[in-house]
Amino acid sequence: MRLADLNFKTVWKPALVVLALGFLYATVLTRLVGHWWVDENYSHGLLVPFIIGYVVWINFDSLKKAASDSSFILGLLIVISSLGMLLAGTLGAELFVQRISFALMLAGIVVFFFGAKILQFLTVPFVLLLLAIPIPQIIFNKIAFPLQIYASQLAVWGIRLFSVPTVRKGNVIEILPQNATQIIALEVVEACSGIRSLMTLMTLALILAYFTRENAAEKADGWTSFLSKTDFWRGIILMFSAIPIAIITNAGRVTATGVLTYYYGKKATMGLAHDIAGWIVYIVALLMLIALNFAMKFLIRKFRPGPSN
Repeated sequence: MRLADLNFKTVWKPALVVLALGFLYATVLTRLVGHWWVDENYSHGLLVPFIIGYVVWINFDSLKKAASDSSFILGLLIVISSLGMLLAGTLGAELFVQRISFALMLAGIVVFFFGAKILQFLTVPFVLLLLAIPIPQIIFNKIAFPLQIYASQLAVWGIRLFSVPTVRKGNVIEILPQNATQIIALEVVEACSGIRSLMTLMTLALILAYFTRENAAEKADGWTSFLSKTDFWRGIILMFSAIPIAIITNAGRVTATGVLTYYYGKKATMGLAHDIAGWIVYIVALLMLIALNFAMKFLIRKFRPGPSN
């Protein structure tokens, strides 16, 4: 639609919907953005709305073709359900339920105005939105602690490869630096367990899988090309591969810190070098994702059956 075609008749419904959403979810969205801003585990959420907007923009023509008659009853049921979740989440002071309610409300509005069929073309944007919603702390802790243990075990193995004597007690690694009499305890906290990079890596894996899908440039295929067997399973594998990649890269960071601690003491665990190591972990993890994606695409092309004669 051109800007010249915009008038009151064409914009009053979208404007009314946006105002209603703003009224209902102003507090929820404000807290969500604030969470993204202060919590490094979900800082990628600050970019997710822009990525979703870009994906919708470049596929706008395909979306218009997919739009059908509104599904009034189904859309209304989804909207009512989301309102019920918002009420329950507000009364129970449960932010996760309130935020999921927002995603469900968006789905209900889309179905109400454009039909249920269009949702299959919006799978990736909605999954990106869900990946940006912080999970409840109790679930987060249940995920983070095992990752801390795995990262600690791998780090101890790596440190011992460098002939550095060390002892692990849970997620704490004890090292006695050279020519020192006091043991330094390295605690593998949540930030070093992989949980922080895991949330971001899973989002990046989905984005990478989507933008490298087969026939990505063919408008005729639209977004349904992402749901083809090879692209779908490649995306699933990439997203789940984020778990071992996060553990391995963060264990490597702890290994390097442990070895440096043995030779240089406590100063190796703090300062600019330690902060830079955190960024290196992200870069290495992203490169591993890209390499895995390239390898899978190569194998798919190599072993894909050719056209029958």
